[in-house]
Amino acid sequence: MKYLIVGLGNFPPEYWPTRHNIGFRIVDKLAEEGDALFRSLRYGDTAQLKIKGREMILLKPTTYMNASGQAVRYWLRKENIQDENLLIVADDIALPFGVLRIKPRGSHGGHNGLRDIEEKLGTREYARLRFGVGNDFATGKQIDYVLGEFEDEETERIPERVSVAAEMIKSFCLAGIENTMNMYNNK
Repeated sequence: MKYLIVGLGNFPPEYWPTRHNIGFRIVDKLAEEGDALFRSLRYGDTAQLKIKGREMILLKPTTYMNASGQAVRYWLRKENIQDENLLIVADDIALPFGVLRIKPRGSHGGHNGLRDIEEKLGTREYARLRFGVGNDFATGKQIDYVLGEFEDEETERIPERVSVAAEMIKSFCLAGIENTMNMYNNK
């Protein structure tokens, strides 16, 4: 079985430490654990990883967050991957920092990357792993917040939370969405 695991973020290096780029960090962790190297290809950097007979195509779109759907659609088609084997990893301001939630479908919730993916795929029927980044920002300052860097105490906790997110992704591929939700969503 083949899976497309997409970490959302903005590609220029100056965005790497921002809240909006936590998806990139999580797929980077998966690649690191599997000794997989990213290559720059059409619409993104990709790496291939195999775990117990499952193949994961890891993707970090280079289209910027608001045009992520173009990369997702291209790689789903190129690799002939079914929508049910797609997992999008994104930041979420509706969840407190470090809270992880995986679900099989849903709305974009105001997230421009998810909105573009929904528009380009014509469906909300794809799994997503949401990493809580909190919402400690003043009215009208959401963009500055998600494009801002994590606080020091959050930065200390990121490696552990990213490791848990990587385990959740492996579980999604090996045990399925329902089992993964049951094992991780209430922890």
